[in-house]
Amino acid sequence: RIDLAAALRLAARNDWHEGVANHFSAAVSADGKQFLVNPRWRHFSRVKASDLLLVDADDPETMKRADAPDPSAWSIHSAIHRRLPQARVALHLHPPYATTLACLEDPVIYPVDQVTARFFRRIAYDLDFGGIATQEAEGERIAAAIGNHRQVLMGNHGVTTVAPTVAEAFDAMYHLERAARQLVLAYQTGRPLAVMDDDLAEATAAEWEVYREAEFAHFEEMKHILDEEEPSYAE
Repeated sequence: RIDLAAALRLAARNDWHEGVANHFSAAVSADGKQFLVNPRWRHFSRVKASDLLLVDADDPETMKRADAPDPSAWSIHSAIHRRLPQARVALHLHPPYATTLACLEDPVIYPVDQVTARFFRRIAYDLDFGGIATQEAEGERIAAAIGNHRQVLMGNHGVTTVAPTVAEAFDAMYHLERAARQLVLAYQTGRPLAVMDDDLAEATAAEWEVYREAEFAHFEEMKHILDEEEPSYAE
């Protein structure tokens, strides 16, 4: 609970959220089907650990609850936690640079630096946007697109990262938005991209594995900042 609440606060600090939309979830049961999700239409900057809702992906009565989650949160996250038990945590956002790429005819994250190379052959693309994800079929399609990947760029929509822990999902989202920013800024120069060849891109992506512990350190450091400046997240 505390980690997920921290991730929500940090997303707001980074201006990744969109109004009172977007949603994060974390599985709490062994099969992944029972999960925590942020409350409907509560601004990320105000969410506390105790505010998170406990729901069951197999419960058809969930959206009839007085405290039902956002419809798109239910569509996307219930499908992910039903279909992808390895995806213990799912963060769905519309951050500015990644969403800008999602708006392009060619949204591929090309390896033009070491951060963009992190996602070489390690990101899924869902280019079949079907409108705001309030229907079950939309969530099922998104979950299917993710498959064994840890991130998906959703055409005309946004991005989702999934991982075994909140720390890993947050770090992936952070670097995904950074990669998108770097690529968008490179496009803005109007000059040709210096795209790495496949061997170099793959080698660079593999080198990120050496920094796995940095993913956890990154999140812990950000939590320390919250502990000092926004301690209410942990309540």
